[in-house]
Amino acid sequence: MTRFIKTNCPRDCYDGCGIRVEIRDHGPHRVLGDPDHPVSRGKLCSKCAVAYNGVWQDASARLLTPRKRTGAKGSGVFTAISWDEALTTIAAKTRKTLDTAGGSAILHTHYSGTLGLIGYLFPNRFFNVLGASEVDPDTICNAAGHVAWTLLFGSSVQGFDPRTAVDARCILVWGANPSHSAPHAHEHWLPESGARIIVVDPTLTDSARAADLHLRPRPGSDAALAFSLLNCLQRNGRLDHHFIAAHTIGFDEISEAIAAATPEWGELQTGVPADDIRLAATLYGTGPSLLWCGQALQRQAQGGNIMRAVGLLPALTGNIGKPGAGLYYLNVTPLFAGIDLGGLAGAALTPVASATSEGGKKVSHMALAERLATEEFRQLFVWNTNPVASAPAQNRLKSALLREDLFTVVIDPFMTDTAHYADIVLPAASFLEFDDITFSYFHLHIGAQRKVMAPLGESLPNAEIFRRLAAVLQLDEPALYETDADLIDQMMAQMNLGLNFSALAKRGYTALGDTAQTFWADLQFATPSGKIEIVSEQAVSMGLPRVPLARVDDPPADGQFRLLTPSSRFRLNDSYANDPHLETLAGPARVHMHPDDATRLGLSEGDDAHVFNAEGKIKLVVHTDLNVLPGTVVSYKGRWPSRENSGSNVNVLHSAVAADMGDSTSVHSTSVSIQPAKSVR
Repeated sequence: MTRFIKTNCPRDCYDGCGIRVEIRDHGPHRVLGDPDHPVSRGKLCSKCAVAYNGVWQDASARLLTPRKRTGAKGSGVFTAISWDEALTTIAAKTRKTLDTAGGSAILHTHYSGTLGLIGYLFPNRFFNVLGASEVDPDTICNAAGHVAWTLLFGSSVQGFDPRTAVDARCILVWGANPSHSAPHAHEHWLPESGARIIVVDPTLTDSARAADLHLRPRPGSDAALAFSLLNCLQRNGRLDHHFIAAHTIGFDEISEAIAAATPEWGELQTGVPADDIRLAATLYGTGPSLLWCGQALQRQAQGGNIMRAVGLLPALTGNIGKPGAGLYYLNVTPLFAGIDLGGLAGAALTPVASATSEGGKKVSHMALAERLATEEFRQLFVWNTNPVASAPAQNRLKSALLREDLFTVVIDPFMTDTAHYADIVLPAASFLEFDDITFSYFHLHIGAQRKVMAPLGESLPNAEIFRRLAAVLQLDEPALYETDADLIDQMMAQMNLGLNFSALAKRGYTALGDTAQTFWADLQFATPSGKIEIVSEQAVSMGLPRVPLARVDDPPADGQFRLLTPSSRFRLNDSYANDPHLETLAGPARVHMHPDDATRLGLSEGDDAHVFNAEGKIKLVVHTDLNVLPGTVVSYKGRWPSRENSGSNVNVLHSAVAADMGDSTSVHSTSVSIQPAKSVR
């Protein structure tokens, strides 16, 4: 008799799919989409379907035992050791650092390798007790957008309930590519909404192809496009002046800028035809309308200003607080469900006494390579992330990680690029190997992550690794030793769903409420004024403009190109880059460029080209594409440098220049030069 276990995908993805695993006595289990789940509908995305049935169950690809470096740093030469030796070694180094330099000399970096809540948050308890320093996770991804919408609306983590799409006449997707980053939303949610779909993206994505209207602004001109849309909305009588007067402050300070931003001006600034700007304003202005701002939108030098400007669309049309209307950047669904995320992460835990008490520091990913190159930090812990593949200033980061006096511990299911620079590598269990609770940050869904197989080799769940390390360090904080089962019971009690974990696991998932929720229905905003703050004194105190501005980036210098590095169809950030089948499907690393630009450079389809700037150089295969904007080139992110012939991925070109807000990434503002490979000596 065939046996199935339901679980849920914990990946960093909008969809939050339900999974059904067919348990097999021999060979790998079959990981399938759950046919009873409203998102997956019996089908996983192509990348998860391959990887979960591939490297994630392949013992030859996984880390099976702790390892100790026996070769030069970065060489990848390690010897298998026992857990006792690994933990004792780490504890001795950690105790010495605490005694001589204090907890702040210990730096940990982590992100979204898993979004199962225990695996994602519990390890922070260990570092909070140590008083360790932390690399601010969101600075590699979306910090600018969070700052911008917190200034404007008081929150960036409650968007719209996707179920309200049935009441929307228009859905505006700006700077997101659901076809790659939310494939089930692309396949089902958008077309089934019945709304008119507008996509704003400089790249012709599959979601843009399927849309009713595609606007293609030049990169860095999004704020000007937003103001031009507002100009058309005002001319059409679609600004809600009653809403503006009652629920916003500062409209008068941007009214002149809106009046000046005619569609003809908008075309000059953005490259989007004036008639398309008018049509987009008509579709959005008819309302009720939803606005989805993607993570990519704010990964620009002026990303925060862009988010503030685009956020004016719902604010000035009254598309907030009613069915079919709203604005979305992220939904932190566990918060809405009642889970105490700060408690799970141990935010209030008191650091242990140490020789120094300056406290843990926050470090931006934009400063990581520079800060690690000094003696500021004596130890580095890396968990749930792979910065050698994902962080900027790749060459400088690799050099910093070669420091013999930087004791580095990497915790991962796989031998990543970053693990090659470790002193000790610890094998982490996969999501198929322990229980947890998952969530979608788009749909309002909470899911059960079920253990469906024993951990491969000697691998352990993240939380158990840090429990054991705390024990060897003889730390006496009880919160460090709570079991996964206790944590799950606590979360289930906090959510008050009328279910225990076993019942949730049997169902697979639960939605929050039977009907769509309406965020901001009371039109109360967590800003100092309680209103939407077009004018923000908080922004002024941060050295930012009082209001959003219709700014446009300068074009790249003569002979240079604006490089965009969007999400790949075949990888999820840099997860799955080590799956051989997905590597084959993806093919070689390419640079996509307009044929006219290629011809001008003496390049043709399939040629090798050097793409370079002051930060680094990489050889890519040319792909000519009429759908790429002239002056712009595209190379999809997510490859592991060690699996590329060049030994680098496209982040070797990403300078560590922070955006205007949040010390966040400006990766999509990267400028590069391109030459035929044979002409570069």
